[in-house]
Amino acid sequence: MPDTSGDRQQCYSITELRREFEVSARTLRFYEDKGLLTPARDGQARIYSYRDRARLKLILRGKRVGFSLAEIKEILDLYNLRDGQATQLKVSLEKGREKITELEHQRRDIEEAIADLSRTCEIIDGMLKEREMS
Repeated sequence: MPDTSGDRQQCYSITELRREFEVSARTLRFYEDKGLLTPARDGQARIYSYRDRARLKLILRGKRVGFSLAEIKEILDLYNLRDGQATQLKVSLEKGREKITELEHQRRDIEEAIADLSRTCEIIDGMLKEREMS
């Protein structure tokens, strides 16, 4: 991934962002339709700004940890409040902590399901061995 953090004037084509973030053009258009990205237009071509690129990075990170697009949009939209991002940071922290709690609960559920399934497989394996010996 190229480091463009120092060039806030950099613009990106849909192809460049597609390749960099390994997403489809359809995904980028979908995020645009949902109001998450706002590329400029040059005829039919979409021109993505540094801001769009940064937002895409945050969208994908949020999705990876399980946030819905609505939650991601809510957090991203708070950037525009002009309060030094204080509200955005507070909401992000709160939602992040909630997501950690949710994921920890899911992990416990998964661990229990794995343990149950492992016990079941052991029982079935034992039953099969008994039948093979008969």
